[in-house]
Amino acid sequence: MKKNIKLYIVIPCYNEEEVLPETTKRLKEKLNKLINDNIISKSSRVMYVNDGSKDKTWDIIKDINAKEELFTGITLSRNRGHQNALVAGLLTAKNYADVVISMDADLQDDINAIDAMLEKYLQGCDIVYGVRSSRENDTFFKKASAEGFYKFMSLMGVDIVFNHADYRLTSRRVLEEFSNYHEVNLFLRGIFPLIGYKSDIVYYERASRFAGESKYPLKKMLSFAWDGISSFSVKPLRMICSLGFVILFISLIIMLYSLIQKIIGNTVDGWTFIIISIWFIGGLQMISIGIIGEYIGKIYSETKQRPRYAISENLLEQKDN
Repeated sequence: MKKNIKLYIVIPCYNEEEVLPETTKRLKEKLNKLINDNIISKSSRVMYVNDGSKDKTWDIIKDINAKEELFTGITLSRNRGHQNALVAGLLTAKNYADVVISMDADLQDDINAIDAMLEKYLQGCDIVYGVRSSRENDTFFKKASAEGFYKFMSLMGVDIVFNHADYRLTSRRVLEEFSNYHEVNLFLRGIFPLIGYKSDIVYYERASRFAGESKYPLKKMLSFAWDGISSFSVKPLRMICSLGFVILFISLIIMLYSLIQKIIGNTVDGWTFIIISIWFIGGLQMISIGIIGEYIGKIYSETKQRPRYAISENLLEQKDN
C-alpha cells in the first residue's frame, strides 16, 4: 500500500480553551514531520469538534483555522456529549480523508503513537486501537474502577479492547460501515469491534492532563459504563430471570419448613424474619424493575430516531466556498 495518506485527526472539544494552543502546537509539529517524510499528504487536517462549549473554545478554533492551514473545525448546535461529538467528527471527516484518527484534546493520548498507527494501516489494518500500556499514573481508585469496568464488560459478553478508550485509527471503509449504525445510545468502544475488518493494537503511555479539568467525573463514568453494558448485552435481564428462580426455590424451602413447623406445633411469631423477607424481596423487585425500565427507556429513545447531533458551522465548507 502506498504512502502519502490523507489523514484527518478528529478531536472532540468541550471547554478546552486552556489546552487548545498547546495541542495545536504539538500536532502541527507532528503533522509537518509526517508530511515531510511523505507518509501523509499536505491535504491532511486536524479537525476540532466543538461540543457546545461554554467558554471561548470555538473562537479559539476559528482563530487557529484562520492562521494554520492544517487545522479546521466544526461546531455542534448544542452540547451533545463526547460520544456524539466524536461521531459528528468521524462522519464528517470520512468525506475528506483516507484514514481518521480520533483522540482527546487534553494531550493525555501520546501523539507519537500516530506513527505506529499509520504503519499498521500501511500493513493492511483497517482499525488500530490505541491501548494504555500501564496505569501507573492513576490513583488506586481510578485504576481499580477502570480495570474492573473492562473486566465486567467482558463478563457481560461485550466485545471490548482492554484499556482502550477512543484513541484509534479507522479507515474510510470502516467509517462507511459505521455510518450504517444509527443507534442513539452510543458506546463506540463496543461498536468498532463489531464492525470487523483487520485490526491491531498500538501500546502507549498515557500522560497526565496538560490543563483543565476532566470531563468524566465518577457519576458520568458510571452512566457511561451502564450505557456500554445495556447497549451490548442482555445479561442483566437474564440475571434477573435467574435470580427469580433462585428466590422461588428458596421460598419453596421456606414454605416447606413452615408447614413442617406448623404440623409439629413448633410455631413462633417470626416477625423479624417476615419483615426482613419483605424488605429484601421488595428491594430486589425494585432493582429488577429499574433494570427492565432502563432497557425499555433505551428502546423508547431508539424508536424516536431523533438525530444524534446538528452541525451549525463547518469551517471546511466555508473554505471550499
